[in-house]
Amino acid sequence: MDDLGLDLDVDFSEHLEAIREALAAFVDHAHRAGLEAPVPTTPEWTVRQLVAHQGMVHRWATAIVRGTRVDPAAVEAEGLAARDPVLWLHDGGHRLVEALQQAPVDLDAPVFLNDAPPPRLFWARRQSHETTIHSVDALSAALGRVPNADDTWITRQIALDGIDELLTGFLTRKNSPLRSEEPILFGFRPTDVERSWLVVVGPDAPVVERNYRGYADVELEAPAEVLYLAAWNRTDEVAVEGFDVWREHARVIWT
Repeated sequence: MDDLGLDLDVDFSEHLEAIREALAAFVDHAHRAGLEAPVPTTPEWTVRQLVAHQGMVHRWATAIVRGTRVDPAAVEAEGLAARDPVLWLHDGGHRLVEALQQAPVDLDAPVFLNDAPPPRLFWARRQSHETTIHSVDALSAALGRVPNADDTWITRQIALDGIDELLTGFLTRKNSPLRSEEPILFGFRPTDVERSWLVVVGPDAPVVERNYRGYADVELEAPAEVLYLAAWNRTDEVAVEGFDVWREHARVIWT
């Protein structure tokens, strides 16, 4: 990991607004698609399963912020069986925002990513990207295809923050599935801002360098919103030789 420290440009209130905006989009797209529609970006799920997963994660995060516990499997089953799963999702998302607003600035709560900000900001940040990415999944169901960045509402600021969280927080963990027997250097260079990340992938957990100036085996250059979706494997807009390793192994799996 580089020594530049945490690189955040999105504050707590902006993350809350991102949750609200993504939740509203999620509800709209889920209604348009229908609960039994397939989800092109997550083909193992229907919209009903996607909604139940997201509603469970919101309730799980709310419990952590409030210092309580829930059984994720039981909560997800509740969502699957709900009379109106989309309303159930909506209510849980708003309770999450309320819990974050009411949490003290010096909240004492666990976090689980590398290079994490303090807990209150961590959970606002994590849930803003969790909700945004799964809202894109709901969008894909409504469209009937994998979306492009122009189909979404995602801002450059949120996209840059989400790239940073995924690369430095998730993919550098010991349980990251992103591995390669032979080292591969992935470079993420937004074309609309002076920011970059180098992800060194090998047999061990990836190492990330922010604001690199050198060479990468696989250079990904596109607007920040496109790179955000590409990093999360939510768009086909980036077609670069060697990116198949990323598409196959750069995964975040609920455990």
